[in-house]
Amino acid sequence: LATGTSRPVGTQLTDLFISVKTTHNYHKWRLPVILKTWFQLAKDQTWFFTDSNDSEYQEKTNGHMINTNCSSSHNRKALCCKMSVEFDVFLESNRKWFCHFDDDNYVNVPRLVKLLADYSPQEDWYLGKPSIRAPLEILNKDKSAQKISFWFATGGAGFCLSRSLALKMIPVASGGKFISIGEKIRLPDDVTMGYIIEHLLKKPLTVIDQFHSHLEPMKFLRQDSFHDQVS
Repeated sequence: LATGTSRPVGTQLTDLFISVKTTHNYHKWRLPVILKTWFQLAKDQTWFFTDSNDSEYQEKTNGHMINTNCSSSHNRKALCCKMSVEFDVFLESNRKWFCHFDDDNYVNVPRLVKLLADYSPQEDWYLGKPSIRAPLEILNKDKSAQKISFWFATGGAGFCLSRSLALKMIPVASGGKFISIGEKIRLPDDVTMGYIIEHLLKKPLTVIDQFHSHLEPMKFLRQDSFHDQVS
């Protein structure tokens, strides 16, 4: 784990690529809330990654629905498949920051931009929040019985990667390689991301407490602190 060093570098909303993972079953249930609220503040920056064509929501999102052609199930391979496509589309975008969220997240867009302004996209940053109290330990399949440990940012809380870090990930994670690594370690997409960054690239997760997932009850957040939270 690392601690961030604040250094204003002038990140703007136009520098962001925000990906939202969804599925066809949730289009009519979860997307309307996003489209009425925070999407309005980041229409050109936000893309929805799903598993089917949907002309209704393609129109409502101004053409920002991407059919990943991944399975609609919630299993490991389907999740890694979508994350793999998200990562590749970000790389093609030439934006400076890749921020992933789930379709049940509310994103405080101005606060997200303000947060990222403290970090340089030309440095290696993996920003997010773990949901476990200690690093995850798994057995290294390449070296029998050797344990490796690493932190990972919970996907359901949201996380961001700088372009500098994403470019270093290309040899191991782009073009579908992300899926292969997920299959090899047999773990979900957010854990696979942590494995690639913390274990393979040896870059630490920087903990941002203002990211929140469904695993955290709202009652533990003070209402007067809501405007400071990112998700």
